[in-house]
Amino acid sequence: MVTKDPDHEDRFIDMRRLGPQWTAPPGVASFFGSPFFRRVVLPVAGALIGLKVLMLLCLAYVGPNEFGIKVVRVAVFGGRGVHKEVYDPGFHLVLKPLDLERMYLFPKDVQVLDLTGTREEASREASITKAAHIQTSDGFFVDVDVSILYRIVDPYLVFTKLGPGRLFESNGILPKAEPVLKQTLGELTTEEFYNSPLRTSKVALAKEYLNRDLQQYGLQVDQVLVRYFRYTDEIQKNIEDKKLKDQLVFKNQAEARAATEGARLMKAIQEGQASVGVKLQEGRSYVTTKEAERDRYVRTKRAEADLLIKLADARKTQLRNDALQGAGSDRMVGLKLAEVYRGLEVLVLPSDGPSGVNPLNLEQTMKLFDIKK
Repeated sequence: MVTKDPDHEDRFIDMRRLGPQWTAPPGVASFFGSPFFRRVVLPVAGALIGLKVLMLLCLAYVGPNEFGIKVVRVAVFGGRGVHKEVYDPGFHLVLKPLDLERMYLFPKDVQVLDLTGTREEASREASITKAAHIQTSDGFFVDVDVSILYRIVDPYLVFTKLGPGRLFESNGILPKAEPVLKQTLGELTTEEFYNSPLRTSKVALAKEYLNRDLQQYGLQVDQVLVRYFRYTDEIQKNIEDKKLKDQLVFKNQAEARAATEGARLMKAIQEGQASVGVKLQEGRSYVTTKEAERDRYVRTKRAEADLLIKLADARKTQLRNDALQGAGSDRMVGLKLAEVYRGLEVLVLPSDGPSGVNPLNLEQTMKLFDIKK
């Protein structure tokens, strides 16, 4: 038999070339037909499948970051209606057949509501909507990008007041967010939006108002973050021009203060240098005075010492003269002559006549040398 290939009409398949049909190996056929398979394997497999089906029909799973709220439509084991009990993560008994009971899940982690006109996700995600359009106290409009971080603190209130699913966002925080931001940030002027401390105080006030309004729904706002704000192009240009002029005025004032402080600094430096010069001159004068006093003292002491030495020499000469003029002077002369004669071995002198020399005649020798007593 020859047939056409449905994918390629120009290709034909000869069924006779496929060979004989496949048959199961004898061992496999004998296993599926054995009493063990019928009595053990089939009951266990059936029990597992039944247990799986039972779990799908009677158990609900709450994830790690989720709350569970149980709603009973037909009372079988408990009261009918919405149970106040909040179910924690894990498996819980829920009779799903015929929609007798149902478990509704809510997120436990922090949720983010973005009010922005710049994010690409704004057209795709429900948690991102347009920026808050706020009219300032002086009559101008500004678009503010805001991120609101909030979480569910009471899922029972959320379910009973707002509904299941993501209705806590569309019916709860979203209708409250922009009016509160208009109420608080609208108290600012166009220029005060650039005042960070003042803007932060208004954002804190918006958080307080949101928590006051959302407390009845079981929601709590953790943070309100202003990321960016935009005016119209004309107003933005006027504000920027005014800010530039203000900054120029501040710059000139700062430069003037800097020049004044610089002049004061230079004056202080010059006064300090003059004071240092005066002190240095006083120090040099003091050193010169002390050196002069030292030199005068040294010269005075040296003069006194020289005078004492001169007086001592004069006194010595006087005493010596006095000693030479005394009674022992002739003996001293003789001793001196003896010292003179001591180096002579032979002395030849005339001994007679008026000029004769008799060394033993002391008086004649003294007359000869004209020595007076």
